[in-house]
Amino acid sequence: MTRFSALIATLVLAGALAWGCDGDESTTQGTGGTGGSGGSGGTGGSGGLGGSGAWEDPPTTSVSLSASDVIVLNPERGFYRTLSLVGDQDYQWVRQAGSTLAHSYLRLDDYRDSALDAAILDAFAQGLAEARQAGIKIVLRFAYNFGPYPNSEPDASKSRILEHISQLAPVVQANADVIAVLQAGFIGAWGEWHTSTHGLLDNPQDKFEILEATLQALPGDRMVQLRYPPHKEEGYGAALTDLAAYDGSSAARVGHHNDCFLASDNDWGTYPSSEVEIWKSYLEQDTAYVVMGGETCNLNPPRSDCPIALAEMERFHYTYINNEYHPDVVSSWSDQGCRDEMERRLGYRLTVQSVSYPETVRPGGVVPLTVALSNDGWAAPVNPRPLWVVLSDGNSRYEVVLPDVDPRWWLGGEEVEITVRLQLPGDAAAGAYDLALWLPDAAASLRDDSRYAIALANDDLWDEVSGLNRLVSIDVDPEAPGSSDPDATAFEVLP
Repeated sequence: MTRFSALIATLVLAGALAWGCDGDESTTQGTGGTGGSGGSGGTGGSGGLGGSGAWEDPPTTSVSLSASDVIVLNPERGFYRTLSLVGDQDYQWVRQAGSTLAHSYLRLDDYRDSALDAAILDAFAQGLAEARQAGIKIVLRFAYNFGPYPNSEPDASKSRILEHISQLAPVVQANADVIAVLQAGFIGAWGEWHTSTHGLLDNPQDKFEILEATLQALPGDRMVQLRYPPHKEEGYGAALTDLAAYDGSSAARVGHHNDCFLASDNDWGTYPSSEVEIWKSYLEQDTAYVVMGGETCNLNPPRSDCPIALAEMERFHYTYINNEYHPDVVSSWSDQGCRDEMERRLGYRLTVQSVSYPETVRPGGVVPLTVALSNDGWAAPVNPRPLWVVLSDGNSRYEVVLPDVDPRWWLGGEEVEITVRLQLPGDAAAGAYDLALWLPDAAASLRDDSRYAIALANDDLWDEVSGLNRLVSIDVDPEAPGSSDPDATAFEVLP
C-alpha cells in the first residue's frame, strides 16, 4: 500500500468511526480531510456541523464512468519535440504537433571563459516566455558543447559553472512554471556528465557541488535529472522508497534521463556492463518517485523493437521520450504498432472509474463524495498539482481544493479512492450544477490556463475551455433530504 492509499484508508476509517457509517447500498455517509481552502466560493476551516451525531447526510447514488481509448494531450508528459530557446520563435507548432513538452539546450559555448551577459540571459527569459504563450513546458539542459566524445570541445571549470548557475538562477526561478524538469547538464560532452575536459567527474566533491547548486537554482518542488544511475547512488545512496519520496531532500529531487535507451545491452554505457540488472533494479525502484525520460540513439532490434520498448518504459516509469531521435527507432514503433500505446501511457493517464454522490442536496447541506480513480499510465504526475472539486451552473461557481491529496502519489498502474464531505454555502442558489474535478497547474501564473490542466481519460467529461472534468450533475433543492446549515458561508471540506 502506498503512503497515499494508506492516508485515504485512514480518512475513511476515521469517518466511519466518527459518523457511525452503517448505511445500505443506496445510502452512504462519507468523511473528509482535515480542513480546506476554497476558491471563489469561499475558504474552508469552520467545519460546519460536522460534529453532531444527529446530522443527516443526503442519500447517495453510485455511477460508473466509461474510460476512453483516445490519446489525451496532457501537460508534462508524452513525446517531446526539440527547439532552441534562444534561436526559435513562436512555439505554437509544438502543441499542434501533438506535444506539450519541448526539449531545449541552452548552449553556453561562448561563455566558457567569461560571465554570462545580459544578451544571453534576456534571450533565455524570452524563450521561456514564448513557451508560456504556446502552452507548453520545457525539458531544459545547459551545456558548453555538443560532442562528439572523446574529442569534444571543452566544458567549463567548476568555478565558472558555479558562477553561471548563480546568474541563471533568477531567470530559472522566475520561469519555473514552464520548466517541467531540468537535466543536470553543464559537465562534459552534451552536458551528459562524461568526458569532462576539466576533470569534473574525477572528484565527487566537484560534481556534487555543481549538482547541489543546480538544485538550489530551482524551486524546491522541481527535479533535476542525471544521465547515469551510478552517479545518483554515489551521491545519495540507495534508491528511494515511499518514506523519503517528495520530502524535499536532494535525493527526492534527483531523477534520471537515459539518452541511449535501448541502444545496446547496456544502453551504450548507461549501465555498467557487468552490472546491468543491478542498475536496472535500482532505476526501477527509484523512478517510482522521481521523473524518468530520455531518447533513443541507435536502431538495435530486437531490443529497440516494441515488446522490449514497452516493457522497459513501464518498468522504469517513463514520463517522456524524444519524438525526433533516433528517427529509425521512433518510426519502427509506428511500423510495429506500439506508438499509440506509448502516446497514451507515457507519464500518467488518469481515469475515473466511479463516483458516489447525492443527486440532490440542500443549500447549506453536505455533499458526501467518493471518487475512484485509476492511473493507467506508466508514471505519476511529475510536479505538485492540486485537486479541486467544483460546482458550477453557468452563473455560480463554488470550488474547494482538497487537503492532503497529492497526485504525485497516484503511481502508474495503481488505483486510488478519494472520500470527502463537502458543505455548500447556505445561500447557494437552487438549480442543477455540474460537479467537476479540476487539476490545474500549481503555479498561480498558469492556474487559469486550461492548456496546463489535466484532462481525465474518460468519455465526455473534459471541457477544454474551462479545464474542468465534469463528472455528474447535482440538484440544489431546499426540499432535498438531509440536514442543512443556512448560516454556512463557504463551499468547504468538513473535518
